[in-house]
Amino acid sequence: FVQRYLVDLPNIRNVEPDPDNPGNRLVLLNKTEDALPSETRQYISANGLGFTNFDIKLNYDYWSTSDILQSVLPSELVATGAPASFATTGHIAHLNLRDEYLPYKHLIGKIVLDKNKNLRTVVNKVNTIDDHDSEFRVFKMEVIAGEPDFNVVLNESDCSFVFDFSKVYWNSRLQAEHKRLIDMFQPGEVVVDGFAGVGPFAVPSAKKGCFVMGSDLNPESAAALQGNAERNKVTNRLRVACKDGRVFIREAVQEIWDNPIPFSEPSNLAKRRAKEERRARESGNAGTRGIGREVEAPLPPPRRRVDHFVMNLPATAIEFLDAYRGVLAPLKEKDPGAFEQVYEDRMPMVHCYAFTRELDVSSAGADLRKRAEEYLGGALGKDGEDVHYHLVRDVAPHKHMYCISFRLPRDIGLGRVG
Repeated sequence: FVQRYLVDLPNIRNVEPDPDNPGNRLVLLNKTEDALPSETRQYISANGLGFTNFDIKLNYDYWSTSDILQSVLPSELVATGAPASFATTGHIAHLNLRDEYLPYKHLIGKIVLDKNKNLRTVVNKVNTIDDHDSEFRVFKMEVIAGEPDFNVVLNESDCSFVFDFSKVYWNSRLQAEHKRLIDMFQPGEVVVDGFAGVGPFAVPSAKKGCFVMGSDLNPESAAALQGNAERNKVTNRLRVACKDGRVFIREAVQEIWDNPIPFSEPSNLAKRRAKEERRARESGNAGTRGIGREVEAPLPPPRRRVDHFVMNLPATAIEFLDAYRGVLAPLKEKDPGAFEQVYEDRMPMVHCYAFTRELDVSSAGADLRKRAEEYLGGALGKDGEDVHYHLVRDVAPHKHMYCISFRLPRDIGLGRVG
């Protein structure tokens, strides 16, 4: 009789103490006594103490950001929804307000700040980072509420990152994509990250046990990458550079060949090994280990082969694929026997991010393949075997971000095409 008429409001209980009689309880209904069906009124009269009025005060703290904006902005502006959407990076909220909202930007910023206690700074983007003239993918921003503090500390993939958000690129919406790709990498593999930023791919990969070479053309990003490598104690598995992506890809292949990265255990595995060895010594069984095949296996030799290339610059990365034309040829020319021994079983995987305006998945794949082959100067392998397409996110109504992952064709890597 009563269930359907209970108050149903977020964060509001439908049973409250009676302020006039603390020993009693009030059941809050969403209708007045006169508006209830007769059978419901009779049930309440027979099983309760009757009806009374109870005020629920829904103040500023109760309403959501969207609710407040809908109520204070001109109705013609919010007819299709209030501008309550924003991304967060640490303590910073960043909005991308349309021109018609700019006269109200400080009001909007203040409301966003008020309604999100974990934030201290609200900024509005002044330009987009997809423009080719934004060399370092850093958008101009203005503070519209809170402190002008751009120094961010955040955690992702069990790693700590520190950087100045006004000087480097970071996109919190890519957290799932970072994890997806990192999960593909195996401890001991070599990863070359040509557009590494502050390290969302590079640092967790190194912490996982991969050997990583990361570079970013932006000196601020490269410095933050080095700092984050030190902060997460992976400098023995992460080499940092500040170079053009095309140059870095070619030089990294040569560097890892001439100066292989020695094996270094992830810190958690090393601690387990040391703990078990200490226990073994104390028990008189110094020659045994009990922490599983992963630790008992001999340490692998230094790695000379690149297993993965990461190219996270979706606006232009696909244009850098020409860097792979003949990238492996100098290695084979220098030492054919060693080259075949290192690269005979498989070629490196390339993970290249790109935008496409093709909305259908098959059309998007065809578009990405065509453009990739144009810059590579040769044909890719078979879809579903050597080539895979992953939709990362919708950037705009007619603009999607994809990752095309493909195994570098041997003939392209050795410069036998074009």
